[in-house]
Amino acid sequence: MSVLIKICGLKTFEALDVALEAGADLVGFVFFAPSPRHVGIEAARALGERVRGRAQKVALSVDASDDELAASVAALKPDLLQLHGKETPERVLLVRERFGLPVMKALPVAERSDLAAIRLYDGVADRLIFDARAELEATRPGGLGKRFDWRLLENLQTRAPFMLSGGLDALNVVQALRITAAPGVDVSSGVERAPGEKDPDKIRAFIAAARGGASKRAAPDNAMSNA
Repeated sequence: MSVLIKICGLKTFEALDVALEAGADLVGFVFFAPSPRHVGIEAARALGERVRGRAQKVALSVDASDDELAASVAALKPDLLQLHGKETPERVLLVRERFGLPVMKALPVAERSDLAAIRLYDGVADRLIFDARAELEATRPGGLGKRFDWRLLENLQTRAPFMLSGGLDALNVVQALRITAAPGVDVSSGVERAPGEKDPDKIRAFIAAARGGASKRAAPDNAMSNA
């Protein structure tokens, strides 16, 4: 089974080009001022035009107003909206209806009880993304390079496809895929040399590792089908 790979927090042409050439399925752009990966409206417009259909564009926001969402949608022309704040299921539905775009809702995870939120959003959001829960003093809810116990997602069944995020890098993504069987993985800080500064070599290494991990995960099934 193939895995969807999302490189998030892109701000420069160089990083975007590397992600696209290396085979990212989704490229994410952050519209949240406190983040070191925040991209302005004009920069988002130029970056979005550069994608030219080679990957799906994701606009990430955190508890954004309708006006803020409208501005990011007009500039980036995204294929998917990622809501990474405390948006309620009702808010998710309103955003889907107003903008006519699929929505991926981030759910923070630190312990098993956090998975109870799945029933509230599964079927409301088009996709789910599980990220490590930020500390109370954190200035942003994600992109912190923090991981959670992936074993919490073992044998997880959801109606909406999900992505795994939080503390992933080229060295641990294979293990993460083996434990969670996630249909998709999302990385930001794990492919950076400094907060907000993407490292081309790390982007390439992550995508190659994730592809390899997905291939290994599918190998037993292929072997049985060829027996």
